[in-house]
Amino acid sequence: MKDIDIGITEQNRKAIANGLSQLLADTYTLYLKTHNFHWNVTGPMFQTLHLMFEQQYTELALAVDQIAERIRALGYPAPGTYAEYAKLSSIKEAPGVPRAERMIELLVEGQEAVVRTARSIFPLVEKAHDEPTADLLTQRMQIHEKTAWMLRSLLER
Repeated sequence: MKDIDIGITEQNRKAIANGLSQLLADTYTLYLKTHNFHWNVTGPMFQTLHLMFEQQYTELALAVDQIAERIRALGYPAPGTYAEYAKLSSIKEAPGVPRAERMIELLVEGQEAVVRTARSIFPLVEKAHDEPTADLLTQRMQIHEKTAWMLRSLLER
């Protein structure tokens, strides 16, 4: 196979791919948690939350593909197992079935965790002049910050 020559050193491509692997793990873990909550939410806000969670997990499903494909474009394999995600993700599973309000709180925490992971990759991406990854990270941060805000607004009294 021909060497990759896209203007980013192999060392930087590897470091960026490692950061994106963490982002992928966080995103997939949040996807799974959101899908779980979609299935199991109950209470007076059921219809609202059921639909909102569906929109969110659908968006996250598309995001994991974009992140994985960027890792591949940099020349590295994308992690794709629960074991790898469990090691890489900063988001922990929620045991049992929390009440609806707690689901919202946990999803806010998850959305914010993804933003922090994406933001942590930025210095390396900027140093390497990796504009496609910077664009991906910017889009992801905008979506997760907006989603966290919308979820937080449901918790206001």
